[in-house]
Amino acid sequence: MTDFLTSEHIARRSSAALDAAVGAGRDLGLTVTDAAVLHDLFSVVVHLAPSPVVVRVPTVLPPSADLATQAARQRTELDVTRWLADQGTPVIPPSPLVPREPVQRDGFSMTFWQFVEEDRDKQPDYAANSESVADLHAAMRAYPGRLSYLSAAEPRFIAESLALLEKRPDLLSPADLDRARREWQVLEPLTGSRTVFETRFPGVDLQPVHGDSPPANIFSGADGDLYADFELVTLGPVEWDLAGLGPDLEAAYNRGAERNGMRPLNQDVMRFVNAVGMLRAISCLALTPQLPVLADYVKPAVDQWRTLPFAGGLAD
Repeated sequence: MTDFLTSEHIARRSSAALDAAVGAGRDLGLTVTDAAVLHDLFSVVVHLAPSPVVVRVPTVLPPSADLATQAARQRTELDVTRWLADQGTPVIPPSPLVPREPVQRDGFSMTFWQFVEEDRDKQPDYAANSESVADLHAAMRAYPGRLSYLSAAEPRFIAESLALLEKRPDLLSPADLDRARREWQVLEPLTGSRTVFETRFPGVDLQPVHGDSPPANIFSGADGDLYADFELVTLGPVEWDLAGLGPDLEAAYNRGAERNGMRPLNQDVMRFVNAVGMLRAISCLALTPQLPVLADYVKPAVDQWRTLPFAGGLAD
């Protein structure tokens, strides 16, 4: 296959995202003379120096992710993080220097955040992070806004990706694709319907959750750790935020849950979220033409998935 973006194409995409962020910032009245890219993978993250503002510009997206759907998700993220910041929860908040709205420019939809100095010497402590996620869940329980049920599972993305991968045996073998599709037949009803979920897992409460592995999305700020990257914030079981992390980090979370007077993780639900998490990882292979390095990132997950019970054992 020859449709993978080259390094030159990716560099041009990143440069376009940088230019869009700078232009949008200046249009909003910010002084931008020394803009710098802080991160570039699924999004280009730009510091609009000397202004204390960071712009996140998503660049690697599913075909169905148009500007309207991106903006709706970004607006929810901005609302949740602003509310959490107002409650005193340690998060990276939206920038107070611009309106709290997504900005669209040059085909991109972007969000503006407060710049926080990073403690580059600190190494992540994933056990401590996992325990602290229970603190985040305790804070999020009272969020008054409306959130969609398990939108972080991205069921449309999974279905579309599996259809695309049918034409890409170079990315996923026909045998693996067949298993993934059969697993999705088992798991999709649970991701698409709150009623189906609550029937299958009676007594498991749903609440606002981060949506995207918060133990791996805690930013080491110079003045302390901050929860970050709420792009997939959703209504779901707390187990969703611990998917794929393993028993040791689940035990760390349970220590935090006990400290907060919350229930421990339900192992039946963990099997469900772990199985869906694996299918989401496999679905990312469909994005490989946009970001070729994904093939190397996803391969270990695919290798692990082949050794796991079918659909997390939920089909038994």
